[in-house]
Amino acid sequence: MEEHLLEVKNLSVSFTQYEHGTRQTKLQVIRGLDVTVDPGELVAVIGSSGSGKSLLAHAVMGILPYNASASGEILYRGQALTPDRQRELRGKEIVLVPQSVSYLDPLMKVGEQVKNGRRGAGIREKCRRILGSYGLGPETESLYPFQLSGGMTRRVLISTAVMEEPRLVIADEPTPGLHLEAAKRVLGHFKELTERGAGVLLITHDLELALEAADRVAVLYAGMTVEETDSGAFEKEETLAHPYTRALWRAMPEHGFEAVPGTQPYVKAMPAGCPYRPRCPEAGPGCEQEISMRKTERGLVRCIRSGEEAAG
Repeated sequence: MEEHLLEVKNLSVSFTQYEHGTRQTKLQVIRGLDVTVDPGELVAVIGSSGSGKSLLAHAVMGILPYNASASGEILYRGQALTPDRQRELRGKEIVLVPQSVSYLDPLMKVGEQVKNGRRGAGIREKCRRILGSYGLGPETESLYPFQLSGGMTRRVLISTAVMEEPRLVIADEPTPGLHLEAAKRVLGHFKELTERGAGVLLITHDLELALEAADRVAVLYAGMTVEETDSGAFEKEETLAHPYTRALWRAMPEHGFEAVPGTQPYVKAMPAGCPYRPRCPEAGPGCEQEISMRKTERGLVRCIRSGEEAAG
């Protein structure tokens, strides 16, 4: 079996906070997060706000806040992604297309940011070629970020990543504020990267949009992976294993826009066992215990009942 390009196993991320002056507390925001990405594959990580999606991106890149600590395993091409290795590969083999357009320097022209300090005729030609491949003319080089539309800004951010010819691209909510057609074009650009052999980890809350391009989907709930499956499983509800994933399917516009009562639990009030248990219509004995990922016909699920059905 070939090694994964990226393998995240049992990742946990906690934050140290102070309460009542000097008393320290630890908030575990991510627990038991698993996801893999292979070369030439686009994997979408789906979850609502607060589910830990962006923290996953920052953990892989090695840019977690100073008061955060992580445990578990992050492997890149079969080897541990240590802090030294993260610094060595970050911005080269592993690149981040960030959520916020504020990552662009407002005082620097676009061309200089895409070239990232490199000089020479070859570099300038490569910059123009990459910008042109995303529908941005040579005049874009001399523009400042405030002169760009939202869609242009997203394409510039992708261009800065592609300039490095990366093997792994992590796209953190790359389409907010874009109309549907522009968002689809942005996803199409990420799909082109996979056709060149790169792996793409797409982090988004928009399931409907992600299914336009994803090969596989990892579903997060309250900082935990509850299901990982191929995108084709979303063609019908019966092929989805976890109750939360099926609830997401029913909440899509074409499936009735059906909302599940309740809200995702706050980190300080996390229930024991399955975090979806308080909202789950299928919850029962055993759901309050720690639950491991189980194999299904289409992937993996963290659910006692679905896992038992698949195993049987």
